[in-house]
Amino acid sequence: MSHASQPNPSSQAVQSTQLDFSNTGLETLQDFIRWGASLFQQAGLVFGHGTDNAYDEARLLLCHVLAMPWEAVPDYTQARLTLAERQKLTDMFKQRIETRKPAAYLTGEAQFAGLRFYVNEHTLVPRSPIAELIAQGFAPWVEADCVERVLDLCTGSGCIGIASLQHLPSATVDLVDISAQALEVAERNIERYELHGVARTVKSDLFEALKGERYDLIVSNPPYVDQVEMDALAPEYQAEPALGLAAGQDGLDLVRKILAQAADHLTEEGVLIVEVGVSQFYLEQVYPELPLYWFEFEQGGEGVFAINRSELVLFDDILKQRTTA
Repeated sequence: MSHASQPNPSSQAVQSTQLDFSNTGLETLQDFIRWGASLFQQAGLVFGHGTDNAYDEARLLLCHVLAMPWEAVPDYTQARLTLAERQKLTDMFKQRIETRKPAAYLTGEAQFAGLRFYVNEHTLVPRSPIAELIAQGFAPWVEADCVERVLDLCTGSGCIGIASLQHLPSATVDLVDISAQALEVAERNIERYELHGVARTVKSDLFEALKGERYDLIVSNPPYVDQVEMDALAPEYQAEPALGLAAGQDGLDLVRKILAQAADHLTEEGVLIVEVGVSQFYLEQVYPELPLYWFEFEQGGEGVFAINRSELVLFDDILKQRTTA
């Protein structure tokens, strides 16, 4: 969600009826990637759901249609597509333009933290910079071998919690969301990686159904898009569930509650890590005294903080007072 806010390009966009979808003369992989990128640019598409440019978006859809690994494309750029493949890929390009849906919704799959996840329109497309923290085993905030219980709050597809298990060898994870439809997606990803008994889904409005549960690590990528940004979202982001994006006037409706309640669900040495994206500005204004640690990411992204349980307890009165502010 760190890339949720994008300018709406509709004023510059070319309607699909004005585009030429005739693929006559196109034969090779390189031909179709170049052509797809050109179509996407003419149509004024917006990217940020796994790719950040028109060329990579076309390549991604080509890989899906041809069932080809991303990294194999450079070795086959001059390979020719069959007539059936040409038509299927052309249809896919046209669908991307006409629906303005992110490519992941058309392919049913997204990559996150080195794993592939099933996704659909009931979940956000995975893209959190928390992937970089997962690769580090959340060090130095936790000792990876000592983490026994993890909570992925507002889990969506389950990508953060499931990916975390790669680097937390002794952990089990609870995947929690208010959306039953999102949890169905998370269940499919549990099945994909045969994690029954290690990962479970829980339907809950934040911590409501977790009374008495405590975790060594709580990680959350909750809705955090403020009203001004919601009103300005490009169609690709409007295609995602508003339930996973919108968080009130300042984008902090859920984050306030998480901060006020997390200490009751953390072990003594437990840590809370939350992504708030561009709402970092508002969070720092609302809680200027809170000792939040803000991560810097080498691979891009912003607005992710960490805080220890002991610090949450210290500011417990302030956090509870400002929950509904």
